[in-house]
Amino acid sequence: MSSSKHQIPLVSLDAVRSPIEMANGMPNAAYDDPQLFEYERDNVLGRAWAGLLFASEIPNVGAAKPIDFMGLPLVVMRNREGTLKVFHNICSHRGMILVREETEVKRLVRCPYHSWSYDLDGHLVATPHIGGVGQHEAEGFACEKHGLKEVRSAVWNDIVFINLSGAAETFTDFIAPLEARWEQFTGKHGMEHLRVANTESHMELTVDANWKLAVENYCEAYHLPWVHPALNTYSPLDQHYNLIVNDNMSGQGTLTYNLADVAGTSLPQFPEWPEEKLRQAEYISLYPNVLLGVQADHFFAIILQPEANNRTLEKLQLGYVGSEAVGDAYEACRAAVLNSWKVVFGEDVFAVEGMQRGRRSPGFKGGVFSPVLDGPTHHFHNWIANLYAKDAANV
Repeated sequence: MSSSKHQIPLVSLDAVRSPIEMANGMPNAAYDDPQLFEYERDNVLGRAWAGLLFASEIPNVGAAKPIDFMGLPLVVMRNREGTLKVFHNICSHRGMILVREETEVKRLVRCPYHSWSYDLDGHLVATPHIGGVGQHEAEGFACEKHGLKEVRSAVWNDIVFINLSGAAETFTDFIAPLEARWEQFTGKHGMEHLRVANTESHMELTVDANWKLAVENYCEAYHLPWVHPALNTYSPLDQHYNLIVNDNMSGQGTLTYNLADVAGTSLPQFPEWPEEKLRQAEYISLYPNVLLGVQADHFFAIILQPEANNRTLEKLQLGYVGSEAVGDAYEACRAAVLNSWKVVFGEDVFAVEGMQRGRRSPGFKGGVFSPVLDGPTHHFHNWIANLYAKDAANV
């Protein structure tokens, strides 16, 4: 973890952590200072369970995919047993980048510099000429001590999560409150029915804004009538409610989500979803960077991949209920669902980009909150401020 002192005074963090009626939001530097981008990687996202990518991006045994996580080179590999593992993408010898492009590993992952080679579990298995020409072993050198450095990871509903610090709670404990909450809709094993289709399941969007603004915008429904006029017709603001699930989850729900009627879709539904809640849907920000939505006939996840302090890639994946739902017969229904979300998330772009530009103004001091409609956003600000303050106390 980074030990560099951040540039946000503790007094500003205290203002963020005040009761919502008196609180300010996080100051401009948290969004607009490039020096804080790496700091947040190590001290905010790195301390939590952060979303990295979707497991379905690496479907085959032997696949290896490099990924840049806020400037940190990582590689995700699917071993011979089909298990995904995440490693620092560097050779143990001289720190060379190991995997430069997505590839299928036939036998071993070989470093292009000196040909040190690793299996898909990260074990170092070949060190050519390490003891001199033709000598592939060296006295006192043990391969088992010099494998790839693994990053703690977990997969949930096809989302690959990582914990860089290695010190977060177990992933089971982390996700348990959300699973318990959504059990009322999907049943105890409902999420196991989800399938990702080859078509009408994916979307990517790059926004010129800090990743936190995307989370904040997703947390609340306050902006619905003005930013999402079409969505407001079938999921109106006055039918929404705020959600604070626990310390690291907040969001919103609706009591009258009826896209199926508006778009004419008829997708299969979760078999245990209660009849009296078929119009209900919930949208939760799973801190730090995963946005989730569940409806009776589909589920979606957005992984926010921060690329710079003022640029974020949003990766959306839709999951449908059962194998039949991802077949050709339902392609038009899936297209209607995906297109509706393309409209919604596309409408948000001007808002988060406008807020990012606003963070350049010395006239903005973090803003204030509606005590009624901004509770989830204030909750997220508290979460961020607590991590900043924890680090400040240790400096």
